Amino acid sequence: MAHDTHLHKSNTKRIWTVFIILSIVTLVEVILGIIKPAFLTDTYFISLKLLNWIFIILTVYKAYYITWAFMHMEGETKGLRRSVVWTAIFLVVYLVFILLTEGDYVHEVMNRGHVAWDF
Repeated sequence: MAHDTHLHKSNTKRIWTVFIILSIVTLVEVILGIIKPAFLTDTYFISLKLLNWIFIILTVYKAYYITWAFMHMEGETKGLRRSVVWTAIFLVVYLVFILLTEGDYVHEVMNRGHVAWDF
């Protein structure tokens, strides 16, 4: 009979590390959402407040890290990691682009009454 030579490795440290990193990122988002520093709400970058860009970047980072940690992507081949993570990041960035473009258009329509896009 074959002996089980597989040693079980404790993941307690890894679990706490993931918990602490995600908690810190979430805490930063909550604190920025409550405080709303004036220099972040008054500064615009590509028609969006800098504070909103920080929220988007932190949210994409959390999504990436959750995929990396809980889907065990660090142990997979490079091709699988790229196909999963890059596809998700591309779709999120594309969704953000569409939402910002359409949201800006709706905002302009509400402020001006009618805006025509001449293509």
